[in-house]
Amino acid sequence: MLRVLIFALSLVFAAGAAAQAYRWVDQDGKVRYGDTPPPGVKATPLKLPQGGGASVAPAAGDAAAKGAKKGPLTPAEQEKEFRKRQADAQKAREKEDLAQRDAQAKQENCARARETLVGLESGQRIARIGADGERYYPDDAQREAELVKARQSVNSWCN
Repeated sequence: MLRVLIFALSLVFAAGAAAQAYRWVDQDGKVRYGDTPPPGVKATPLKLPQGGGASVAPAAGDAAAKGAKKGPLTPAEQEKEFRKRQADAQKAREKEDLAQRDAQAKQENCARARETLVGLESGQRIARIGADGERYYPDDAQREAELVKARQSVNSWCN
């Protein structure tokens, strides 16, 4: 007797699982799915998958389904999005590091250019080493040319 009762109940639940499903657009413009559409809306009956499965999905060629919001991402899509975010973050870090190194190099070059300018403007005698390895002292014209170059270097690196 108990087996007959269980069998009868399973038939009742199975009949409910094979109920017709409908698709409609609510007053907010969102696409909705269910087994009983609200009154006053134009509902489209959907074909259920073979076997009377409980999940209802819109047909692939349905134009409204294409404009609808995509459901949850699959694990593969989540992994792809994660990898993309990681790559974007790495590129941003590399770009920031490059900008930081460039700024540091510019500061160092500015400091060197200022030191050179201060040394030339001090008026003290400055010795240079020639191509032949001998020490020489620049004359006033050479000193003035070096001053002009030093001022240009300060202007380019420090501004």
